[in-house]
Amino acid sequence: MVAAASDSTANLAVNDHPKLAGKVAIITGGASGIGEATARLFANEGALIIVIADIQDELGKQVAASIGTDKCSYVHCDVADEDEVKHLVESTVNTYGRLDIMFSNAGVASASEQTILDLNFSEMDRLFAVNVRGMAACVKHAARAMVEKQVRGSIVCTASVAGSNGFPIGTDYCMSKHAVVGLIRSASVQLAARGIRVNSVSPTAIATPLLCNGIGLSSEEAREFCRKCARLEGVELTPELLAKSVLFLASNDSDFITGHDLKVDGSLASF
Repeated sequence: MVAAASDSTANLAVNDHPKLAGKVAIITGGASGIGEATARLFANEGALIIVIADIQDELGKQVAASIGTDKCSYVHCDVADEDEVKHLVESTVNTYGRLDIMFSNAGVASASEQTILDLNFSEMDRLFAVNVRGMAACVKHAARAMVEKQVRGSIVCTASVAGSNGFPIGTDYCMSKHAVVGLIRSASVQLAARGIRVNSVSPTAIATPLLCNGIGLSSEEAREFCRKCARLEGVELTPELLAKSVLFLASNDSDFITGHDLKVDGSLASF
């Protein structure tokens, strides 16, 4: 992990046209997987500071240190707690003067198979607290900070192909990701007059720690499972590849794009 960071940060010196020069970004769920890969890419693309937020404190601190404490800091934040999200945003703005990018990425998987016939509402409520309430809290407080500072910012949320498809299991997870797409479409309309863009990225299955733990597979087994979830041959969806889509939505390359759910699914195959 640390070696990868050294390679990434070394690339910053030869990046003559960084896409995020001078930008302040928050990445929730930034201690591993998609969030970590995105933090490293943002650093390579010239972000002034990346604040990674997570509940995995040791991992988060390691990632921040490996990117470089002059460019990256770690804050403990459980997005299910709105007060913690508010503090995350306020402390970032108080320390660095503004917020340009919010990548609301933190999420959890279904605790069990969760079919409609056996739907466990207690499990669903716990999942919704993170995937729906947490996502809404991140969008709300990031947008408020951008409005207050008159920043034409970019908010990107991690949705999923589950947000536009149904699957044999994971009913609560599918519901939560549909909610994320509804959130970004509503928020994008409401914030358009302020120049704030709100989009989401929807990957197909990707071999992150979340997926490995959620379906009980090793890293290599998860990668093989993920390869079967897309029809596009010759390329594997990795956190690093998905991070490039997040970068597109966060940067000025997508200046006239808002309310869009960007599917990164390799022409989705049947699960």
